[in-house]
Amino acid sequence: MLDNCRIRALFDSFLLYSALMMIDLALLPLYLTTVVALLLIPGPDMLLIASSSLSYGKKVGVYASFGNATSGLILTVLAAMGVSALVAVNPLALELLRILGGAYLLKMGWDCIRSSAADAPEIEQQNNLAKQLYRRAVMSNLLNPKALIFFVLFLPQFVSTQLSASSGEQMLALGLLLNVMGLTFNLLLVALVGSLGKPLLNNEKFRSNQNKFMGLIFIALAIWLLASQLPTAA
Repeated sequence: MLDNCRIRALFDSFLLYSALMMIDLALLPLYLTTVVALLLIPGPDMLLIASSSLSYGKKVGVYASFGNATSGLILTVLAAMGVSALVAVNPLALELLRILGGAYLLKMGWDCIRSSAADAPEIEQQNNLAKQLYRRAVMSNLLNPKALIFFVLFLPQFVSTQLSASSGEQMLALGLLLNVMGLTFNLLLVALVGSLGKPLLNNEKFRSNQNKFMGLIFIALAIWLLASQLPTAA
């Protein structure tokens, strides 16, 4: 098992090293600074991960973080292939994504609010809930047209003509680095919020209402998505 972990760590390190070789080192400091600044700005992803950790504990927060990273990798691949750009310049497709994303978040919120106090998970039995939050984090990000537009507008700004790598390869490398940094930040957030929220998880009154708390979070995210104005990629 230890050997497998070491092999996986070496493989991941090789992937990250290969990605860095496809990024213009002259642009890298500016890119890293920009990414750190973006990660520190509170947004819907941070709200979802923090509230999951606060309501259900660190394990669920970790799964939500990996769900967010999974959707980020998918959006990176789509952006590198040019698929995202085709969707981003189609107002009808963006509006459909917005409606689907908002409806999905509203349904999740309604399901949480409708659940009874007896449905509140035991602290020792969170596997199913963690997997559920992973899927929700993936879907809520993929159905968010703002996330798609972000990748289309942000990554190309750091594509260099000085490298032999194609623009698609550079965007893939930039997106991989972005997701690694984002996942690291989110896991630190989970550790912090999960520790602060540990007393709440032992509070019977809070635990009986934690599903309703998460339901309100999902509804707030839905309202944010449906009411906000989309930027343009044109």
